[in-house]
Amino acid sequence: MGRAHPIRYRDAVSKKPPLIAVVDDDAFVRKALERLIGSAGLSVESFGSGAEFLRSADDHQPDCVVLDLHMPDMSGFEVQSRLARAHPCVPVVVITGHDTPESRSRSLGGGAKSYLCKPIDDETLLKAIDAAIVH
Repeated sequence: MGRAHPIRYRDAVSKKPPLIAVVDDDAFVRKALERLIGSAGLSVESFGSGAEFLRSADDHQPDCVVLDLHMPDMSGFEVQSRLARAHPCVPVVVITGHDTPESRSRSLGGGAKSYLCKPIDDETLLKAIDAAIVH
């Protein structure tokens, strides 16, 4: 993790790092993703539920959302759908530990920029975030 990651900044004038929201009900996964994304020079805010994230999205609109599909309070599909209605320009990178063809199709069909299966390779995730931000 000590090497530079290929993240490009959206706001080239102020050099303000993009804000990445991590939405996952697993605290261990959230903490690991916070460390990884932060090590790439990005700002990170994490949420333990879809409802918690959606309550904050209007006040702190992220530049990209890393979204788990399977959470107890609200599925990632529902979060993705609500986010697309409220903030259609915010890209989503879906992560899941329960890969199915239906989940992949539904996520990408719903506008996700990437669909990644856990466990996720660090570089693969950072490249997916980078591609989503610059898209």
